[in-house]
Amino acid sequence: MRSHEIDYKIIGEDIQVVEIELDPQETVVAEAGSMLFMEDGIAFETKMGDGSNTSESLMGKIFKAGSRVLMGESLFMTHFTNRSNIKRQVAFAAPYPGTIKAVDLATISQNTLIVQKDAFLCAAMGTSISIHFNKRFGAGLFGGEGFILEKIQGDGMAFIHSGGVVMERTLQNETLRIDTGCIVAFEPQLHFDIQSAGGLKSMIFGGEGMFLATLSGTGKVWIQSLPISKLIQRLSPYGGNSRKESGSILGGLSDMFEG
Repeated sequence: MRSHEIDYKIIGEDIQVVEIELDPQETVVAEAGSMLFMEDGIAFETKMGDGSNTSESLMGKIFKAGSRVLMGESLFMTHFTNRSNIKRQVAFAAPYPGTIKAVDLATISQNTLIVQKDAFLCAAMGTSISIHFNKRFGAGLFGGEGFILEKIQGDGMAFIHSGGVVMERTLQNETLRIDTGCIVAFEPQLHFDIQSAGGLKSMIFGGEGMFLATLSGTGKVWIQSLPISKLIQRLSPYGGNSRKESGSILGGLSDMFEG
């Protein structure tokens, strides 16, 4: 099924909103609770599944819904359709401060994007959103996002959000080491793994944590400057990142003694 061709505009700088213009009978699929406003003429319906496969059986929809629960997402998705005979607009806001990135899946390798489990915001109707298991035990255990990621497939526009600023890098048969939790999305042909952050001294006193995520190969990766987990820790008076060394073992030990 070919995705609907939607027009869009991203508004704002530090806290962004995506405004989508729908032609008559066009539909956009979004995470439940992300809608900011919608104009008269747009109807919304909560459904089990993304609607990318119209012939999908009930059991298939239940399986997809169950996989979304494993990802920590809502059991349902919301479909917004322009039922009028003129162009209408609907807007979506990210759940926390950061950047919204528009990705044309038709230009991505295999028309597939692997994203962290809370990065998906909305997409053109016809886009498939499913679960993606991290096959490597180490990457799943220490990689910041666990074993379960999301897989977005299609040939239309998809919108992902990140914490802080999002950077797009293209790797050319090379390896990039990234702070765990800062990977927003990457193309499926890239190899994702984790490695130690260096020697014992660096792991204890370096303040960068014990592990780094690695992406190697040729393809695109999107990186966020401030993942929500770090934002929560820095805002909390009891957060483990209240000092520079908090990302290390030493910081955790000193917190216990001060407590």
